[in-house]
Order: sequence, then C-alpha cells, then structure tokens
Amino acid sequence: MPLAAAVDTAQDFVYVLYLVYLICIIAYIITSWIPLPYNVTVNRIQRFLYDVVDPYLRIFRRIIPQLSLGGLGLDLSPIIAIIVLTVAHQLIQAGLSAI
Repeated sequence: MPLAAAVDTAQDFVYVLYLVYLICIIAYIITSWIPLPYNVTVNRIQRFLYDVVDPYLRIFRRIIPQLSLGGLGLDLSPIIAIIVLTVAHQLIQAGLSAI
C-alpha cells in the first residue's frame, strides 16, 4: 500500500471517528433534555450514550462550573467538549496531511 493511500485511509478513519463521537454527544444532549417514557430499548440507548460520552464530559465539568440562572442550571461542558473535539480533529487532520 503506498503511503498516500495509507494517509488517506487514516484521515478517513479519523473523520468517521470524529463524526460518530460528535453524533453521540449531540444525542446525549438531546436525550438529557427530553424526558422519554421508559422503554427497555430506549433505556439501553441512553445508558450506552451515558457510558460513552459522560467520561469525556466529566473532564470539562470539573473545570467549568454550571451556570445558575435562577432555579435553572445550565451545563456548558458539552459545548466546550464539542469545540475541543473539533480542534483536536482539525489538528490531527493537519498532522496527517503534512505526512
């Protein structure tokens, strides 16, 4: 396999991994906002999203305090996590392009 094909494959892999994790974060956010009725399948999906996304978000929750707007708490950690994920993706893609 030529080096260019290997780099293209690595770039495609990183891009797909970025998109899948971004979709998981967005799905986690949406399922945390919307109260869904109890269903075994929905519960398993929510548990999967929690297990995959929450360890990453906890890093930012330790650093960024929750905003208190009256009685409402606003968690900004998913927004910062998405920004950091996007920046990391861009840096990795740039590094792979330089090869």
